[in-house]
Amino acid sequence: MQLIETAPHEFAAHFLFDEFGLDPFFACNRRVKDGDGSVEAKFECDGETWVARLSYRGSGLEHPGDRLPGGTEFLLEEMREFDMHIESDDDPLGERSAHIHIMPRWQGMRSESGQDIPVPPDIDEAVNLHVQGSNIEFEEYQTLIRKAMSAVGVDGYYFRSLHEFSTVLDAERYVRIQESVSGKVHARDGPIAQLGHLLEHDRTGRRKLVQFDSDERGRDQPGYYHTATLGPRRIQEAFPSHELPKEVKHYYAQEAAGMSSDRELAHPKVGVSYQKSFWKDKLDPSVEGLDQLTCEIEETLLSVLAEAGIPLRPGSGSYVEDAYFEPVESERARTLVELDFTQIKHRQESVVIKHIADGIAPTAWDALEVLVTDGGEVSPKDIAEEKDRHPSSVRRALNRIPELVEREYGSVSLRSDYIAELVHDAVSEAREATRRAAEAGAKAIEAAERGLDEGTSAFIAWAAKHDIDVTDYDDVELRLDFGSVDDIRRKLREGFELWRHADLPESRYRMAKVRYEKKVSSDLRSVDTSETKSYATTAWHYLD
Repeated sequence: MQLIETAPHEFAAHFLFDEFGLDPFFACNRRVKDGDGSVEAKFECDGETWVARLSYRGSGLEHPGDRLPGGTEFLLEEMREFDMHIESDDDPLGERSAHIHIMPRWQGMRSESGQDIPVPPDIDEAVNLHVQGSNIEFEEYQTLIRKAMSAVGVDGYYFRSLHEFSTVLDAERYVRIQESVSGKVHARDGPIAQLGHLLEHDRTGRRKLVQFDSDERGRDQPGYYHTATLGPRRIQEAFPSHELPKEVKHYYAQEAAGMSSDRELAHPKVGVSYQKSFWKDKLDPSVEGLDQLTCEIEETLLSVLAEAGIPLRPGSGSYVEDAYFEPVESERARTLVELDFTQIKHRQESVVIKHIADGIAPTAWDALEVLVTDGGEVSPKDIAEEKDRHPSSVRRALNRIPELVEREYGSVSLRSDYIAELVHDAVSEAREATRRAAEAGAKAIEAAERGLDEGTSAFIAWAAKHDIDVTDYDDVELRLDFGSVDDIRRKLREGFELWRHADLPESRYRMAKVRYEKKVSSDLRSVDTSETKSYATTAWHYLD
């Protein structure tokens, strides 16, 4: 399926080259000296003219002396590092550009303060290029660097083979959409909010759902900056074939508030970015790694747009062209992964229902009570202290409910906000049931003490257990207020059997005024419009 082309935005990476040791570093030094501090040149790449400028900067590294630990002669009298700035000469905005910070690497290197600087053990000497750029396709950076270096007189061949410790730090792709349709993306029940709500931890400090609807100057701008950030385990719940952690975002330019709609910056971007800080692994900037990066980011972005009901082909009027994004069909074949929040909800609901139906051990129940009532960082030890349990018993109990909780670095949390809501409801219901049971026992004892027979006591206890308010005076009709109930017919018949067993007048129960509430759901185009309705009736309607 040919879908709309997304545009590259930010990119950052470490490109590590060790094939020629420090030769490229020394070559940069020679060219900067020849140019009295800097050298500039133009070059062509794929029909576009670029400007490259190589200069030097100070370094925070300790000078190694005349020779490096590996025996290589060190040719710089003072420590330097180098900067390469690459900018499209055809871009009037100057934002299609890249900056490269060139740093040496050798075993045993130290900072000026004496701190050891780690270098991969299989590297003797190398150069590390910290690359930062924007509005350039991810796979073009290495080619641009090679051509730019050649243009300023440094052999581009030095930058041919990336070392395996090279890593991508940041990458984003985006589309710009019409403000008139953007609300579907950032709405409280839109895809960004649902991703953050259903798929993230419930612990403070771990959830990453951001929703700002005013800019830095306090001006109202709905959807100004909304993001949901998902780690690799969470992203796989929504996209099973993906592994990279990502942030989904909807955001406006700082100056967007009050801007005329005929200006491109008045319309927001919807983007997806790679989030290296959310996992322990790394993504290398090889051809295969960058293809995976682009594929996963685009699939996530297109799926979010589709979930919001925004057409994925150009020409729909939903997209706004800017200097770096053109709404055209992509030449890349991408799979549209359906974001099925209903399925995700059902999966998480089934996990909770399974454990509650199977019965949760008392210690595990104690742990869940703490997790749904404590908003901070919680450890098994905290739970043990609060519930007067032994820490080892808490840990064993938590191990029995792995689908509900997640343990990491001595802390424990419920697996998602949605699971937290379901567990909270279950815990609340259990507390209420315990209260009603205790109240039922107390009322039964009270009835016995008042001399009421066993049958009457049983009816009173039943009503208390199910939180049924009974009004029974001689001069008025019997009244039964059931509150919220799923099956009023079954409950009324239960009570009627106990009423008859107590030898109380059947006609009085049949003519009882009954009030109850029931949740009524109307599925209209998959939108849940459920609400609670109140009913008033007479008991005999459900007894015959």
